[in-house]
Amino acid sequence: MSDIGNSNRIAREYIDALRIETRYLDSTNPTLDFELYGEQFASPIMTAALSHLDHFMFEGAAEALALGAKAAGAVLWYGMAPDEEIEHLAGTGVRMIEIIKPYTDRDKLLRKLEHAQRLGLLAVGIDIDHPFGDDGSPDIVDGESMTALTTAELAQICRASKLPVIIKGVLSGHDAQRGLAAGVGGMVLSHHNNRIEYAVPPMAMLPEIAAIAKGTPLFVDCEIKTGMDAFKALALGAKGVCIGRPLMTAIKQGGADAVRDYLLKANAELGKAMAYTGCTDLGRMDPTVIRRV
Repeated sequence: MSDIGNSNRIAREYIDALRIETRYLDSTNPTLDFELYGEQFASPIMTAALSHLDHFMFEGAAEALALGAKAAGAVLWYGMAPDEEIEHLAGTGVRMIEIIKPYTDRDKLLRKLEHAQRLGLLAVGIDIDHPFGDDGSPDIVDGESMTALTTAELAQICRASKLPVIIKGVLSGHDAQRGLAAGVGGMVLSHHNNRIEYAVPPMAMLPEIAAIAKGTPLFVDCEIKTGMDAFKALALGAKGVCIGRPLMTAIKQGGADAVRDYLLKANAELGKAMAYTGCTDLGRMDPTVIRRV
């Protein structure tokens, strides 16, 4: 079967078409020090919001992801999970952002948001791109029906939460503008692992949405695999990036230690790109060093 419309392939090809312009004069050794929502981290490279790891991989896989992220000084993003699993992951001491599905049962959605707040997570988010199934009908995940949020509902959630509320799945100025009007504290540019075919690459939308966001943190996932990929996103306006499937491979190969090592290797690659371009700290990232061929 042809994968001509596969959004992961399209995103990967777009990232690979971005070239880096070197600038050596007056450059210095870089620092990756990263502040997010008032807290300090080792790098803007984080985990993606993976879900169901213990079910799809093996018991303890989610904990390995959390411990590896903690050892690397990285933020853990995590997706759909029972409250007990979120509590266990938060209990490892890693700083964590939970991404919640847009449950048709809005009371459940609000309970999950309140639970994240009680745990003192770094932030909380909602998968706005997960209301529909393959045929456009309401999505059903683990027996739970999903329904698209309205802007008014999102605004109510943002007002009610003491945590920054992030929306995940933004790929248009339309959603970015409405999210900002609702009061979101961040946006993840993502097509959710090929959720819809022919999706515009998140990296391609980054400059446009960064201009709209005017400083609201933007994050990018989908086909971010290396520190060089991360550099391209950061130079184009992202606050941070999220790595997903490569970390699943790392978990299988060596658990938490392999997750830590993968993230540290990506950090080193990011540092190299920063040094070679004069973008020597995250406040000096420059979109003009990126050229598309």
